Amino acid sequence: MQIKAVIIARGEVQRAGYRDVVERAARKMKLTGIVENVKPYDVKIICEGNKTSINSFIKLINIKEPPIEVEELEVSFEDVSGDFDYFEIKRGDMTEELGERLDIANNKMGQMIEKQDVMIVKIDDNTSILKDFKSETNRNLTQLTNVMTKHDVNAQERLVSLTAEISDIKARLVRVESALV
Repeated sequence: MQIKAVIIARGEVQRAGYRDVVERAARKMKLTGIVENVKPYDVKIICEGNKTSINSFIKLINIKEPPIEVEELEVSFEDVSGDFDYFEIKRGDMTEELGERLDIANNKMGQMIEKQDVMIVKIDDNTSILKDFKSETNRNLTQLTNVMTKHDVNAQERLVSLTAEISDIKARLVRVESALV
């Protein structure tokens, strides 16, 4: 069954990109109609389609993610008019629309700057951690080098001692062998 819904969205819905989101949702749900700003702060949506699609659409456009914050959706249903062939944004004058786009861009830029500041702090924190890790690794390598050098010196001294002992044993064996022959 085809129905028509007239929806008034209240909250932070103008100058937030809300109409674009509504248009995409309506097209996704295969609805026809319009979305437009209504003075002073609301957005009006008129859509036609089957009841299931419109109910799903209403859930999709009840957005609470900055910069969009829908506080209320006032919904009324009427008989289908058949006035619409597709769904579109009904735009205001060029100055108003340009101002809205600039407001959206400014908001997005502010969000990007906030994220950039957070990342700079994280990078600074990680840089400090990496410097500490590098220092600790260098200390450990120095200690390991010292232990290996000491071990190497001890091993060389022991090898010289063993070589002398083996030479002495060989000399004794030669004397024992000579005595037995």
